[in-house]
Amino acid sequence: MMQTLENEHLLLAIETHLGDMPTSQVDTFGMLNIEVNRLQIVSIVKFLKESLEFNFLTDLCASHYPEKLGAEFEIVYHLHNFIANKRLRIKVALSENDIFIPTLTGVFVGANWMERETFDFYGIQFQDHPDLRRILNMEDMDYHPLRKHYALEDETRTDKDDKFFGR
Repeated sequence: MMQTLENEHLLLAIETHLGDMPTSQVDTFGMLNIEVNRLQIVSIVKFLKESLEFNFLTDLCASHYPEKLGAEFEIVYHLHNFIANKRLRIKVALSENDIFIPTLTGVFVGANWMERETFDFYGIQFQDHPDLRRILNMEDMDYHPLRKHYALEDETRTDKDDKFFGR
């Protein structure tokens, strides 16, 4: 019960800062999840860090949902307030035709490599990033390997019998 009350206070503070209520939900472990638009991300993360002591960017990653037309990519930010031991998840949906989002490197220096990794695997363009280039894959790759545009298996293979793979 106390967790819900804390989430309500956190959501009220975010709503007051943004001027409107973000889409939100609480997952089964009591973590508040909010959805904001890309133009709000730097402002809300800066507010959470400076005013509500969410001083650690635990993770920044992405997911690709090709079936969600107009919101195919989802950028996910995990923030942690060590003092209150409170976690928060922020999501931003992006269209495949417009995959630009402001960088968080001005708020969290550690966002640098996480944004580079997200760019490397998904092609998300972090605007004003100080060094947006591939970090794990080869520079000359002309695709982003975690996008779900590619078949999981090579359908042209004839040397494979499905009965050996539980199909």
